[in-house]
Amino acid sequence: MKRLIVVMQLLFLAGCTGTPEGIVAVDRFDLNRYLGTWYEIARIDNWFERGTGQVSATYTLREDGKVKVFNKGYDPAQKKWKTAEGKAKFAGDPTIGALQVSFFGPFYGSYTVFDLDRDHYAWAMVAGNSRSYFWILSRTPHMDPSLVSKLLAEAHAKGFDTLKVIRTRQTSPDQ
Repeated sequence: MKRLIVVMQLLFLAGCTGTPEGIVAVDRFDLNRYLGTWYEIARIDNWFERGTGQVSATYTLREDGKVKVFNKGYDPAQKKWKTAEGKAKFAGDPTIGALQVSFFGPFYGSYTVFDLDRDHYAWAMVAGNSRSYFWILSRTPHMDPSLVSKLLAEAHAKGFDTLKVIRTRQTSPDQ
């Protein structure tokens, strides 16, 4: 079953390296400042994360210059952690926040940082290849609710269906 899910993800990602129309990756992107752990604050739910909470992504530099991606999330229904390890590379200019992410072989999907706390790299908004893929990420497991509301308003103005956004639980379900 796990292999089937991976194969389905690969087939899905094979043609998913574009950016939604009107979404522009940030410029003056600094990969070294972006590396580290990011916590998912909110997302438009998708099949590969459905049901998970306590979601985080950790980015580290690999020896070949690509970025190691380690995602994890807790599935309370199965009472276990789900993890995925992949790699990311720049789609072009390394000072632009447009990357491509792969969790298997040559199949890449878009990862576009389109808004970012430029001063502290404390939060980011990320899109996939369409407006069906959207995330708000933070360096901490929790964000000021007023900032989240502001970011959601900005995402809505950029054409994301924020009624589909779910807030990611960053605490254990029994807490």
